[in-house]
Amino acid sequence: MASVNGSNDLHVRVVSRRLVKASDDDSIKPHVLAVSNLDLIPQTIQTSMFCIYPRPPTGDFNAVVAAFEAGLPSFLNHFFPLAGRIATNPSSGLPEFHCHNQGAELVVGEAGVPLASLDFGTMTASVRRVQQPYCEDMALSVQLVSFACGGFAVAWCTNHVLVDGSALSMLVSAWSELARSGTLCASSRPNHDRSVFRPRATPSYSASFNEAFMPLHAERQASDVARLREAASRDGSERATRFQAVSAYLWKALAGVVGTADAHCRMQWWVDGRRRLTDEPELRAAMRNYIGNVTTFAIREASVDEVQRMALPDVAAMVGEAIAAPSYGQHFQELVDWVEERRADRYVETASLGLGSPTVGVTAFTSFPLDTDFGFGHAAMAMPTTSPTARLCSGFVQIAARPDGDGSWISSAFLWPRLAAALESDEPCVFKPVTAEYLGLRAP
Repeated sequence: MASVNGSNDLHVRVVSRRLVKASDDDSIKPHVLAVSNLDLIPQTIQTSMFCIYPRPPTGDFNAVVAAFEAGLPSFLNHFFPLAGRIATNPSSGLPEFHCHNQGAELVVGEAGVPLASLDFGTMTASVRRVQQPYCEDMALSVQLVSFACGGFAVAWCTNHVLVDGSALSMLVSAWSELARSGTLCASSRPNHDRSVFRPRATPSYSASFNEAFMPLHAERQASDVARLREAASRDGSERATRFQAVSAYLWKALAGVVGTADAHCRMQWWVDGRRRLTDEPELRAAMRNYIGNVTTFAIREASVDEVQRMALPDVAAMVGEAIAAPSYGQHFQELVDWVEERRADRYVETASLGLGSPTVGVTAFTSFPLDTDFGFGHAAMAMPTTSPTARLCSGFVQIAARPDGDGSWISSAFLWPRLAAALESDEPCVFKPVTAEYLGLRAP
């Protein structure tokens, strides 16, 4: 699993910080973009995609900076809201996007240590020390940091009210395509129209939504996963997905740690609605490159004894059933309607507060296409990061695919010490420490 304990001398010196505006385009007019009700669920939480690159085979860090300086203006023509600011509507008190081309931030910094000196075993601490703070109203801060080994980092820093995980991945991929080819093909052009998620004239939803949310006040290797997938699949039937297999493994580990302390335990999965709304004709086209939030969660509770006794394939099947169970078209419409009556309030998933039985939530970026090669090779690691939110008695695991496409995954997690120790000591060890060697990063 993917701290900078190994490099207490790490300090990023900011060389420059400036605003980059979208290039002149008469077709783009200043405007105010309203949020959708789905954007109001995460609300304003800073989030980013942090990409680490080894020393490029050609070019150097100056060439990387030059590529961003040259390409960002035209990139922002396609992603015009990211050149704006996040503001608060004085009448409603809700966030909105002022798309007046105020400019995205481009930060250039340098670290005096090689990438290989970082302790990737505690990734969040490493990322937090490399990534620079940016203003709460900033829609996009692109941060480029050079390291002594010739490698570099690119942090795409934005806000959850603007994007979810899928949209954040689209952002990075679109930049890579534009930087390499000079254009975006029609299938890559973003859709910023949030009017596709409208509440009904009379909002209608099931009572379960009131239970699912609580008011928030003041606040490794590819072969390892492949083996786990085989173990979680039944002979002669449909194979478990890799995500189901890892979720089943985590669920059984959670049940083993909970033991007799609690009779039940739960798993929670964040689900990207774009792939689940393809049966809705009016949404199918809009969802292809939708920039915004289309995320919900599925949750399943089971007895500790049941999970411990069940074979891994049976737990994996239970995972698949839980994620597939909702009628997602109806679910998202009800969710939009539910938020419509609570737009001025902030809510958090009840399970994330640890109310009820112990819960581990899992979110996976493995199904989102992510192209990190903007002309200097693929990143060695690309991991989303989000500012901490309310989380009292629940665990959280985030999984991302290794950018070079070798099939391995990298995860970061906030877990109870006993559960973390159980995962790290289990045989065969599915979760292994992320090291500089594993990422292909070498000191000069």
